[in-house]
Amino acid sequence: MTTVAVFADPPVEGFVLPELTAGPLDESEATALYAAMLADVCRAVEASGGELLVNYRPDDQVPDGVDSESAIRDTLDEELDAPDDARYEVQVGSTFAGRVGNTVTHLLEREEVTTVAAVEPTAALLARQQIDSAAMKFRSSDVVLGPSMDGRVYYAGFGDPVDFEGAYATPAVETLVDRAADADFGVDFLPTNPVVETPADLRTVVPLLRARLKTGRVVPPRTTTKLVEDLGLNVRDGDDGTELFRE
Repeated sequence: MTTVAVFADPPVEGFVLPELTAGPLDESEATALYAAMLADVCRAVEASGGELLVNYRPDDQVPDGVDSESAIRDTLDEELDAPDDARYEVQVGSTFAGRVGNTVTHLLEREEVTTVAAVEPTAALLARQQIDSAAMKFRSSDVVLGPSMDGRVYYAGFGDPVDFEGAYATPAVETLVDRAADADFGVDFLPTNPVVETPADLRTVVPLLRARLKTGRVVPPRTTTKLVEDLGLNVRDGDDGTELFRE
């Protein structure tokens, strides 16, 4: 069983999805979208053969007065089928790579977990099938990566620790492969999947979700409701290329 650590920020206005709050979303809309994606990702992990670990930011790394764990629990308790089965632990480290490295190394070496994966709520299209497929790939590879756009990753799984210092430097998918190669680890890949962090990501994800809806394919339900129904986002040709608009 793979322990899937979801590295979650508390859904607080002005703190999450900063690149989207500069446009096309306002802070309230971006926060609601982040909460929807967080719920979809955690629900996908819960539905898979993996163990859900919600890794939350410590209170000294979030806005004053915010109880990070409580804010995330409040978001997930009504969305998960078995919220009491979810495990919550605080992140340790000053950088994202450091926090991932501390979690992965602790679980593999101290708790003797077989495999550990790191994902973020922005990996909204992560599905149970991909998590279970990664578990199969661990049978022949030490590291399993899910590539995303612009060299990012939506899934990074490890059967043994690598050197995590700077491991998510751009392009993260290549840097992580280099770290695996340095340790003589084999690497396998999941299919490419978009994440939702920037306006360009929305221009990719919104048409994809709409296309899946029209063909009856599986979509992340909360994220799709937020983007397509609540916000009414779509894309069209603009003067400078494809642009987002609201119906």
